[in-house]
Amino acid sequence: MSKPPPGKRPRRRQQPQRQPAPRPRTPRLIAFNKPAGVLTQFTDADKRATLADFIDVPRVYPAGRLDRDSEGLLLLTNDGKLQAHITDPGHKLPKIYWAQVEGQPSEQQIDALRAGPLLKDGPTQPADVEIITEPELWPRDPPVRYRKSVPTTWLAITIREGRNRQLRRMTAALGLPTLRLVRVGIGRWRLGALASGQWHELPCRAPGKR
Repeated sequence: MSKPPPGKRPRRRQQPQRQPAPRPRTPRLIAFNKPAGVLTQFTDADKRATLADFIDVPRVYPAGRLDRDSEGLLLLTNDGKLQAHITDPGHKLPKIYWAQVEGQPSEQQIDALRAGPLLKDGPTQPADVEIITEPELWPRDPPVRYRKSVPTTWLAITIREGRNRQLRRMTAALGLPTLRLVRVGIGRWRLGALASGQWHELPCRAPGKR
């Protein structure tokens, strides 16, 4: 193997740049009202309920996750760029939840939620939190287990992060266990009147376009 002349550095082989995947010919965006007990994936080795039990659209994938116990808005798309835009924490898309918590929160607890409680994996970012009247929702299956001697309160909470079970951990850290959690908004998209277990198609625009 020949050596380069003295004083000259060997040329590095340039790695070919990875090109972003082109947008699909027919971009699709789906809103799904995920019931409790359904995994946000299409297969499961343990034969638990998955998205495949409700959605028969080929080559669409979840843009983000919603834990098995939680309900509400889940977006799916076949557009990788849009999926990345929705899930990338850098874009800080607001996620709106209705949370039924055990107990009656004090002003100090609400303020602590708004400030962002400290969790085991670090502090959380500030959140928008308001007490709301009980929303009209579909029956949950299985139903929430209440303690008759303990009142419950509904909160509207908006966060801009997406850690694992983050909102449940936030309320638990302040002594307000979440009994029911429903996501009603992601960015500009809303759950609206979509029934539990149903899905519909949304206009699919490239990120940055309105």
